[in-house]
Amino acid sequence: MWWILLVIIVLIILWAISAYNSLVRKKLKVENAWGQIDVQLQRRFDLIPNLVNCVKGYMAHEEEVLAKVTELRTAWANAGSINDKVDIDNQLSGALKTIMAVSENYPDLKANQNFSELQEELRNTENKISYSRQFYNDSVTMYNTALAVFPTSIIASMFAFKSQTLFAVTDDTARQNVKVDFDK
Repeated sequence: MWWILLVIIVLIILWAISAYNSLVRKKLKVENAWGQIDVQLQRRFDLIPNLVNCVKGYMAHEEEVLAKVTELRTAWANAGSINDKVDIDNQLSGALKTIMAVSENYPDLKANQNFSELQEELRNTENKISYSRQFYNDSVTMYNTALAVFPTSIIASMFAFKSQTLFAVTDDTARQNVKVDFDK
């Protein structure tokens, strides 16, 4: 009888260790996924000033856009949470839409070799950001699900694992097409 009880206790301990390690792996995967987004967004922040410099001769309000990008870069570096970075990313997307809309109105700019190369680099970076966001959200969903399901939820609450936030567009204006008005 004692052997059966001992085997059951050992199995419970082994399960608890396995569940804990699984939660740790999932949490680290979420952190890695966020790191990938962070890297790609930083790359985008590095590309945009070069893109703005290419369109300066065509944009009457380029200083405002460049100032906004610079302000957002500083805010990005000082952002403390994922939600803050998501908000900054949404604002940066609006600035990018403005730059790209300007390029559509100027055939000379579209034909510029530097602008074309920067635009292609930015397009590739945007694709990587999109993939990284999807990977992050998938990782967060798997992690949060593991935290919520029984019996793993017992281990999660014992060791204070916290759920993570999905990367989502929170600003409805970021979902809209940008309108450029050159009459200002």
